[in-house]
Amino acid sequence: MSKVSTLLLAMLLSVLSTGVWADESTLTPQQVNQQIMLLQGDIDHDIAQLKTAKGEIRALTEYRIIKKIGELRSLIGSQVAKSSPDSASLKPLITEQLQFIAQVETYLANSVDKLKQQLGTSNDGATIALIAKRETERDQFYEAQLETIHWAEKVGMDVSANKAALIKTLTRRGERLESLVTFLQQQLKSSVAEADAAGKDVSQEQTAKVAMYRDWLDNSNASLESVITLLDKLGQDTDSMKKTLLSVSGDITQDVLNIDVASGLFQQWLDSAKAQLIEHGPSLTFKVFIFLLILFAASLLARIVESIVRRAVSTSKLKFSKLLQDFFTKLSSKVVYSIGLLVALSQLGFELGPLLAGFGIAGVVIGFALQDTLSNFASGMMILIYRPFDVGDLINAGGVTGKVSHMSLVSTTIMTFDNQRLIVPNNKIWGDTINNITVERNRRVDLVFGIGYSDDIEHAEKVLMDVVTKHPKVLKDPEPVVKLHTLGESSVDFVVRPWCQPEDYWDVYWDITREVKMRFDAEGISIPFPQRDVHIYQTAEK
Repeated sequence: MSKVSTLLLAMLLSVLSTGVWADESTLTPQQVNQQIMLLQGDIDHDIAQLKTAKGEIRALTEYRIIKKIGELRSLIGSQVAKSSPDSASLKPLITEQLQFIAQVETYLANSVDKLKQQLGTSNDGATIALIAKRETERDQFYEAQLETIHWAEKVGMDVSANKAALIKTLTRRGERLESLVTFLQQQLKSSVAEADAAGKDVSQEQTAKVAMYRDWLDNSNASLESVITLLDKLGQDTDSMKKTLLSVSGDITQDVLNIDVASGLFQQWLDSAKAQLIEHGPSLTFKVFIFLLILFAASLLARIVESIVRRAVSTSKLKFSKLLQDFFTKLSSKVVYSIGLLVALSQLGFELGPLLAGFGIAGVVIGFALQDTLSNFASGMMILIYRPFDVGDLINAGGVTGKVSHMSLVSTTIMTFDNQRLIVPNNKIWGDTINNITVERNRRVDLVFGIGYSDDIEHAEKVLMDVVTKHPKVLKDPEPVVKLHTLGESSVDFVVRPWCQPEDYWDVYWDITREVKMRFDAEGISIPFPQRDVHIYQTAEK
């Protein structure tokens, strides 16, 4: 194991169970086996070269080994995952993996023991950080070991001894971690109490001690959680470990409440952030550049898609409503941009699976908080589907009469006759009677005119029909109606009902009313108004 450096092992473990570099989907089984053998040979050769390699050559050799180890495990995993894996060729490869992992296990255990022997000096913070790093690598190693055992079972290998050994190792590791996290929890509380008692005089050493125990406890909790997950997969009882983890996780949020301690910790974290920025600045800058480039490309593509969809839905023979056109147009651009955003976030190292799961949980919470808004949205969807009206229609809905000027999935904007802009929630409209005044091609104008009891009824009827039929905006079909309707208290009333286009309604109404008054005056036909006779009686005085 001495031929593998400490740095190389740390990097190798990070890829033991991750990443797929090779595209084996187009390769024949013979080509895959040949590629596996070539990779194994290259790895052995590169590891041998590490004995003499130095500086940049050593770093390049380590990078090649990391890449090839990942490719090798990816190829083996893909072959095992097939419905009928070639067990004859895979068994030797899996056996080599189990042997390699056993060597790494021994090395990491010895490395951790050596680091623990260095505790008790002034450099405990750096030593604990190295121990935490090694323990994280061991967690990754155990995950890879369990995966390899599953591979072996898939191809029919007897690995019961390996599985039993892994269970024993994980159980012991879990018991040690239980004791460790309980101890670290006590030490953290004690350190916080000391720093809290110091108040404004809290020293950098005290805040550093709090930070050290906190980080150590966090890492130990993560390792314990990893052990619990693996033991659960192996069907073992982990109730005791889960109780310990839950107890520590519940208390850890109460550790640092003093403002002076918190400020000291913040300063340390700030210094750490500066160091990380100096060390990883170029790489981070490149990732941010790629992130912004992908966002720009997604934004540009979203505009192009939006333009294409808008042109398609506006010229479609399906005659989409204005609301449906806007819906498809905006949805297409937002979907393209959202996909671009997810791709851009993946370039920064974000795991999309947990991120999407978080969006789902947030969606449920937001849904409860915005029930009224979602009700408007649902009503907007119903309006979109059933199309009771469209932009430009004159409607009476939600207690408002006017022309629809704009529609969205949440509200409808209506312009009244006196040019007031009213924004009505869609649930108010959909939950009430909707009167679409302009949806039909023809509209009837209802008018009532009265004449005196002494006037000629037939003459008045001819005058009314003549006025109606001569108006240019009155339709010939349906024919207008002029009929004697009621005998009122002081007048004989006619109903006049011409038909017109919906947009001509008020022109016809006002024009005919004006023309009837002028023609009645010219023809000597009276338009009576309510009259009341008052009789005054005078009585003689006694």
